[in-house]
Amino acid sequence: MGADVKAIRNRIRSVESTMHITKAMELVASSKLRHATERMENSRFFFETLVASLSDFGEGIAECSFAPRKEVKRRALVVIAGDRGLAGGYNNNVFKTALAAVSDGLPYAVLPIGRRAGEYFRHRGIPSLFEKTPTLEGFSMEDCAKAGQLLADGYRRGEYDEVKLVFTDYITMLSQNPATLPLLPLDPHKDDGEGERERRAETIYDPSAAAVLDAITPEYLSGMIWGAVCESFTSELAARRTAMDAASKNASEMIDTLSLKYNRARQSAITQEITEIIGGSEQQ
Repeated sequence: MGADVKAIRNRIRSVESTMHITKAMELVASSKLRHATERMENSRFFFETLVASLSDFGEGIAECSFAPRKEVKRRALVVIAGDRGLAGGYNNNVFKTALAAVSDGLPYAVLPIGRRAGEYFRHRGIPSLFEKTPTLEGFSMEDCAKAGQLLADGYRRGEYDEVKLVFTDYITMLSQNPATLPLLPLDPHKDDGEGERERRAETIYDPSAAAVLDAITPEYLSGMIWGAVCESFTSELAARRTAMDAASKNASEMIDTLSLKYNRARQSAITQEITEIIGGSEQQ
């Protein structure tokens, strides 16, 4: 019986130690989340404006270097995942979405952002466009500019015929949805109605709409990646905070259950000792 009491006590200490870690991780995620949310909200207008800006060029897209090609033989996949685990299903959901984007079996290369993304595709032998996988938390606007230029140059050279972005869209603190966004080729058929067509007809590009697109597309890709990085990092922190909060509550409940078992085992051990003492005194 004494061994049972000792085992339960050690188990309680182990769970308490784990709960201290989950509490600390929850506090760290909460402290970073406020700044990440502000950055994400500031980037959203820029992100949405970039998406809408391509409609200004209309059919001029079909004449630039980033126009659709007749056949897609190879693609590049920008995958944004977390730097570490303990965030519920955050990383797994991103990887499932990424695999769904290449489910047709065409060969592809990946541009991973976040340590977990780099590890996941490296273990599967997928070629990476980065020599060293950058961290999600430390990914800067300068890194986005390099990534955008890398993707634009690769598309021009014909190394891939399609570029897709896989990231996590932040909805609320309890809801984050993985999403796939096509980056290249540019869509020449995007149209927002009669008013937009009239406005485009009055726009004059020098030397041409195609030349302007060739010049600004790397910056467009950089901006799209930056917006996705801000959304994904905020989603990772929110998912980790939620997961660690749930883990701390589960640990607290487990400690209560183990404490009850410990008290019962201790009372049983004390009762047995008293019984043995009384039995020994009666024999004398």
